[in-house]
Amino acid sequence: MDPETTGTTRVPLTLISGLVPAATADLAEQVRAARPGTAVVHHDLREIRGGVVRRRLQLGDRDETTVLELAHGCVSCTLREDLLPLLRRLAGTPGVRHIAVRLDEAMEPEPVCWAIRHVLVGDRPVSDFVTIDGVHTVLDRGTWLADATGDDTLEERGLQASQDDERTVAQVALSQAEFADVLVLTGTADAWTDAKTAAVLDRVAPAALRTSRLAEVPAGARRGEVTDMHGPLLHGEPPLGADCGVATLLFTAQRPFHPERLHDALDVLLDGVVRARGRVWVASQPDMALWLESAGGGLGVGHAGPWLDAPDGPAWTDVSPERRTLASLRWHPVFGDRASEIFVVTDQATPAEIEEALSGALLTDAELAAGQREWLTYDDPFGAWHEEPCEETDETQDVNVTSGTEKQ
Repeated sequence: MDPETTGTTRVPLTLISGLVPAATADLAEQVRAARPGTAVVHHDLREIRGGVVRRRLQLGDRDETTVLELAHGCVSCTLREDLLPLLRRLAGTPGVRHIAVRLDEAMEPEPVCWAIRHVLVGDRPVSDFVTIDGVHTVLDRGTWLADATGDDTLEERGLQASQDDERTVAQVALSQAEFADVLVLTGTADAWTDAKTAAVLDRVAPAALRTSRLAEVPAGARRGEVTDMHGPLLHGEPPLGADCGVATLLFTAQRPFHPERLHDALDVLLDGVVRARGRVWVASQPDMALWLESAGGGLGVGHAGPWLDAPDGPAWTDVSPERRTLASLRWHPVFGDRASEIFVVTDQATPAEIEEALSGALLTDAELAAGQREWLTYDDPFGAWHEEPCEETDETQDVNVTSGTEKQ
């Protein structure tokens, strides 16, 4: 039965992420003990490249493991073919008063929250039946910093979430921490590692509560609100000064990047940089903002949607108040809201050298004066950097509640 048809409220949902499976399992048990009527769901993706996922469901005395065979072995298919339909069913199950989803180590919570709000199961999104009441990420004090600053890939750790998953462990570690409402720190570390870990977290997740066990989500937490790629880059106020060698830079520019020079300059974000993320205006793509993220040895560039000033840009009334405010503050009489803004957390590199490299990739005065017609002739290395979604899991496609093959 559906909550809305029975007059009941949506079922609260807690997401638990982290690279330490034993610790995330322990936190899930803490949730079960604290909130009677909690259903805990966990998908083990270790065999996903072979099209097999093991789903564990715990509810009261019930503890079931189901083997799922997926047509496409990837996280997106696991979400659409099993997790989302399961959440809708659990929300209508008598006795279920809370749901905790313990994510596999390779899963990042933000795409899961996006899917809950936007992907249809039948005729409605799962957010019609559940409400995200908090995202908890578990960090190991002794290993998280090395993971967040290292170059290991998920494949090297045996954690790939699909055949073509090229993410680094650092990308996942930082994404999990940045999106958390509560950071649960476990394990032990020496004083220097502890201090440096704190310095990094102060800058990448300044708004998250830090604790050693299950805690209430603080007031004002984002609670699964996905990132507006045209909104503020950070939730919270990171320190401006350096600490333990960790510093920050907010790079801004109201003239576009030359695509080839920017491509060459990106190497500076892969050495001595903990994290870089932000939106980019490239001269050869005047109407589309690009979104850039780097962590460890991994870097990704993708579309962030059109600018407000673009011919096919969204209407002002269709975007968030934060985006309207930012656009108004930087509006240019010719270029509108087009601008670049990149937040960088450095370690061994210095903010000054990052800023120098990025500034050198901007159009010169002569190139700027040449105009947009000339910019469109530039070779663009970013044109082919955008991955196509799994053809069976397009973002606009409905999810059939009965899809997927199960073997008990």
